[in-house]
Order: sequence, then C-alpha cells, then structure tokens
Amino acid sequence: MMGQVRAPTAAGWNLPDIEPGQLGVGALTVLAGYLLSRVLRAGLQRYWRWRGRSPSFTAVFSAMAGWLLLALAIGAGLTVAFPSVQPINILGGLGVISIAAGIAFQEVLGNLFAGVLLISREPFRAGDQIAIGDVRGTVVEINLRETVVRTFDGRRVLIPNATMSSGVLTVQTGYEKVRTSVVVGVAYDADLERARTLALAAVDGLSTVADDPPPQALITELGASTINIELRFWSGARQLETLEAQDQVIAAVVRALSDADISMPADIRVLESSPSFTAALAGIGRDDDGGPRREDGHGAPQRRDDDRATRDDDLAPRDAADA
Repeated sequence: MMGQVRAPTAAGWNLPDIEPGQLGVGALTVLAGYLLSRVLRAGLQRYWRWRGRSPSFTAVFSAMAGWLLLALAIGAGLTVAFPSVQPINILGGLGVISIAAGIAFQEVLGNLFAGVLLISREPFRAGDQIAIGDVRGTVVEINLRETVVRTFDGRRVLIPNATMSSGVLTVQTGYEKVRTSVVVGVAYDADLERARTLALAAVDGLSTVADDPPPQALITELGASTINIELRFWSGARQLETLEAQDQVIAAVVRALSDADISMPADIRVLESSPSFTAALAGIGRDDDGGPRREDGHGAPQRRDDDRATRDDDLAPRDAADA
C-alpha cells in the first residue's frame, strides 16, 4: 500500500537480534554478582577485624573488593545479554572515560590514591593523636578522600589525604610513652647537688610519671640570675597524660625546694635609658626656672608668693582703668 511506513527492524539498523532469554540470563548474572559482592564484603570485614586491622582499612578495602566483583558481574551480564559486545570493547570505552576523568578530576583522584596509600600502610589509625601543620588533635576517621581530626579544643577539621601523605606528620601516640622536660632555676649560691636530689625525690613516686626510663635532672644553662636544672621524665603519650604529668612534677618540685629553703629567684632585667629619656626624667619635678617644684598637702603644685605678687601687679592697672 502506497504511503505505508514500516518501522525499521534490528536488521535494518544492522543491530544483532536480542533474545529475551539472553536478557534474562544477563540480568540473573548481574543479580548473582551483586549478592556475591555483599557476601564477599561481609566476609572480608570479619576476616580483617579478626586479623586486627583498623576499622578504616576494613571498611574501605572490603568495599573496594565488593565493587570489583560487582563490576565483573555487570561485564559478564552484558556479554551474556549481548553476545556481540566484546569485553575488550567495554574496557576500551572505560579507558577513554578514565583518561577524561583523570584530567578533569586530578585533585580528587590524587586524594583518592593518597587515601588508599594511607589506609593500606596505616601510619596512624582512628583514635591516634597527630599533629600536622597547625592542626593538632585526635583522628576520628580516615576515608578515601580526607582524614577527619577532632582538635584538642573540640573543632572538626577535614584534611585532604594528599596533604596527609605529603606533609610532615607527627604521631604523638605512635609509642606508648613520650618524654617531657621542665626547667627549674635555682640561685647561684644554692647547693646544686642537694637541689637535684630533692627534685628527683619529688618526681619519684608520682602516679603520672613512668619509672622506666627513670627521671633525670641535668644542669643545662647558666641564666642571668639562676642556674637552670632541666627535669626530664617520661609519661603516657596522650596529650592529657603529658599535661597532667607536667602539672604534678612542677607542683612537687616547687614544694620540695621551697620546704628546703632553696631560692628560685626570678630573672633580673636591666633597663638602659637613652640620653633624651634621662633628660626628660631629670626635668620632672622642676619649675620652669629650674628650681624644685613645691607641692601642697594634697600633692598639687603650690603657687609661690612671687607668682601671686606678679599676678596682682598685672591686674592692678586693669582695675585702675576700670575705676
């Protein structure tokens, strides 16, 4: 019939025939792959927790393993549903997409790769206390993009993983103990050996100070008015533990030296004035004629009799003119 339009068939478009059975098998393959990825993810989480790996490592790498299995299942399902689609063609298309994505998202991908490196190497874990740049605090979470830190004053800071992997990082809780120093200054005429013995005896037995390694008292400096003794002691690695140990050590040492009448003088400071400042100080307390300024009982400058007489003489002609 003239004017009748026929819809193009798959053969007209040069497309392969699509069998409903193949689509069903392909869909079942993807579904099975999804279920297996969930099982694999749960199994890896239990295994790595049993091996003592960190929660960040367990969560990230189990999820990556599940995603990889699911991607393979999707590729297999597409191959089953569309036999003409070859896996090499899919990989080629993914390669082009990955290159474009890498150019467009360089910073994001850099943080992702740095996150994988940090989580796999585990230089620190969630709960460790770290310091990088001006940020000091406790690690809350490590994910693929950033590291979440709760500072010691309660702020939440997000640090990109690229910064964490390239910067100088201090892990305060990397070891069980850290060393802290307190400097005590005693007078030059003090008995140094007695002062050191009293300081070590005061530190010994404190609950926050570790016995091994033992505390030390070393003379380190000759100050302006004191001989400085540096007390070195070890305590727990966490921030609060070091502060509590430092507080107890200072209080105990000051009390012991004070009870023994060992002086701990403050620093002596010498101020040198410039000639102009000295001249200005010399001029304070003098009248305009150079004589000493007199004050009344309230501290105010007292007017002299010659000043009163001069003022009366100035006013006398004015009074006469007015008369």
